[in-house]
Amino acid sequence: MNASLAMKQYGAVSRDAAVLGADSHNLILLLMKGCLEALAQAKGALQQGNIEMRGKKITRASEIIMGLRDFLDTEKGGELAQNLDALYDYMVRALWDAHKIPSEEKIDEVYKLMTNVASAWAEIGNEVHASK
Repeated sequence: MNASLAMKQYGAVSRDAAVLGADSHNLILLLMKGCLEALAQAKGALQQGNIEMRGKKITRASEIIMGLRDFLDTEKGGELAQNLDALYDYMVRALWDAHKIPSEEKIDEVYKLMTNVASAWAEIGNEVHASK
């Protein structure tokens, strides 16, 4: 078995274990981290001129963001959920723009936005777990 294949398999097993042991809060955090990873890979593909990989990674990040939108409960979450919905919508549109007209700036912008959301989500989790 070559080293690259072994690392991919290890990564898959590690991810599967993390998902199996995660509560709903941590599952959302894992999705956000997956989105950030896809965005970093999309930027790398753009820099290397790999159009196919750039498209795949932008699509992956967009799918994750749309999945995060599906988790939102705008009735219970009120204004915060509505604001996140609008932000997620903006992120997806920005990524499609970044794919149509290759733009590191747009990918970086979405990366920063998702980093901020993920940081806030992680902090909420820390507070919830600390209060238990």
